[in-house]
Amino acid sequence: MRIRLLMLGKTRRAELRALLEEYVKRISRHAAIEAVEVRDSAAALKRLDADRAATVVLLDAAGKQPASEAFAKWIGELRDRGTRELVFLCGGAEGFPEELRRRAQHKISLSAMTFSHELARVMLAEQLYRAFAILSGSPYPK
Repeated sequence: MRIRLLMLGKTRRAELRALLEEYVKRISRHAAIEAVEVRDSAAALKRLDADRAATVVLLDAAGKQPASEAFAKWIGELRDRGTRELVFLCGGAEGFPEELRRRAQHKISLSAMTFSHELARVMLAEQLYRAFAILSGSPYPK
């Protein structure tokens, strides 16, 4: 399974960019992963249109809030069913336009709390790494 983090806007804070890159590197030991920053929603739609078969997940405050173990189980089920590409849409400070919202098959929330879009990206990457650690039986999640 290939994972793509499709992020609207730049991660400008160097310390958060470094953390994001670290988790992407860790995830790459378990799955092919790519973190892509695009300028706007039009560029995001163009990338999504290039691969209509991808499963698209939108980070949304109104989405489901799975526990880490449930999230890991869901990722494992998608992988085991042969999902080829899983795209996580990470919004910018303004959120998402409706056309991107309609494109997503799933919506998840990282928390009932609100975080900066840059921090949310890092938190998503950490949870993806945690999911693969749980699936592989690694001691990391403990």
